This record gives sequence, C-alpha cells and structure tokens, in this order.
Amino acid sequence: MSASRQIFFLLAVFACCLFLNESPLCAGKYNPVLTVGDKAPTWEKLPATDGKSYSSASFQDKDVLVIAFTCNSCPYAVDYEGRLNQLAQKYSAKDSPVAVIAVNVNLVPADSLEKMKEQSTEKKFVFPYLFDQSQKIGQEFGATRTPEFFVLNKERKIVYMGAMDDATDASKVKQDYVSEAIAAALNGKQPETTETIAIGCNVRYKRIRRKK
Repeated sequence: MSASRQIFFLLAVFACCLFLNESPLCAGKYNPVLTVGDKAPTWEKLPATDGKSYSSASFQDKDVLVIAFTCNSCPYAVDYEGRLNQLAQKYSAKDSPVAVIAVNVNLVPADSLEKMKEQSTEKKFVFPYLFDQSQKIGQEFGATRTPEFFVLNKERKIVYMGAMDDATDASKVKQDYVSEAIAAALNGKQPETTETIAIGCNVRYKRIRRKK
C-alpha cells in the first residue's frame, strides 16, 4: 500500500472513531471500537438469505466463528465472494468446529435483503448471509470496510481482524490471514498476525443528526 493511501485510510478510521462517538484514540490499531483479545459483541436474531434468522447463540457449538462484513454493491466485496465461499465450503460439514458467516449492514437499494438473496442464489453461497437493518452489529464490531473479517475463538474473543489476505488480486496472495487465524484459534493460540488494514469500500452507516 502506498504511503498516501495508508494515510488516507488512517484518516478515515480516525473519522470513523468520531462518527461512532468513540475516543479519537481508537481501540485497535485500525479498528475504532475493538482491540484483539476483546470479547466479541453478541447480537439477536437477524434475517438471512436462506429464510432463517441467526443470532450469535446460533453458533455457540462452534470452536471458531468467522464473521465477514460484506455487501453486494462494493467491487472489492464482490471480488472476494469466491474466496469467502471457498473458505465456507471448507468448513461446511455439520460437525465442523468452524462456522463462517457474512453480514451486510448497508441500507442502499443494491444491498437490500432481496438483492442479497438474488446474489446468494446466483453465486451459490454456502454460508449464512445476514442483514442488519439497524446497523448495530457493524457499529459494535467497529467494521469500517467491505469486506472486513473477524475471527473469534471458542471464548468468543477476537483473535484476528482486518483483511482476508494480503492481496486483492487472488493470483497474488502470499499470506491468508484469516486461515492462519482459524488454525491458531483451533489450537488455542494467537495467530502471528492479529490485525491488518481492511481494504475495500466504506461501510455506509446512516448519518445521525445531532440534537440542537
């Protein structure tokens, strides 16, 4: 990443800290709310593209939970759909100790639940794809980009957050951060890399008008 682009991203994260009413001294290196080792936020049932609803408790039997904040409308997110689907396919067995899910909190028409269902069917997603109209889950995780990944261990503490891997071009990937974090978490360890910059589009949070 170029120096100018990195500076731009850090300024965006700083702005997100202010937007989410957090201290300008962000919690994580790149996350405005959470830091590695924090207990992950929980959520109540959210609708998904498969017609079911899922809460954080829906995955309580899994040793590792991977959450990908994504959407339909971001080119970066679309580019990662194949990689995300492959990861989920790897752990799709019912007795798998790992669950992979995706969450969309954008409220634009292209990211509606109906459009998500169309995308899920067309791309044959094998992972639960949740929609949170309240945007609460995204705000509580401090998600600022699509796609952005969080890996939670058995105690549901965050062991990794950031990009899926080290290259948006799949043919140039040399390090898969999420897979490394999953392997470490399954062994009760911390991955060597615990936080990276998530490269993608801004999550489209609603602007909250301050009361006069």
